[in-house]
Amino acid sequence: MTVTKISVSLEEETLAAARIAAEEAGLSLSAWLSQAAQQAAKLAAGLAAVREYEAEAGAFTQEEIDRADEILNELGVRPAAW
Repeated sequence: MTVTKISVSLEEETLAAARIAAEEAGLSLSAWLSQAAQQAAKLAAGLAAVREYEAEAGAFTQEEIDRADEILNELGVRPAAW
C-alpha cells in the first residue's frame, strides 16, 4: 500500500475528538483518520448506489427500509439507536 503524506485543516474540537478516538482505538491519529476517510468514502458510494437504484426502480417502501434497518442492526453494522 502506498501512503501519501498530506496536510489537512481541522476545527480544534474535531481534532480533539479525533485524537481521543484514535487513542481509544489504539491507533495513530493518521491511521484513525485514514480509516475514517475510508469509511466515509464507502458510505458515500453506497448512498450514491441507492440513489441510482431508486432513480431506476422507484423509491424504497417504508416496509423495505424497516427490514433493511432490522438486518443492519442484526449484523451489527450500525447501532440499533442510530
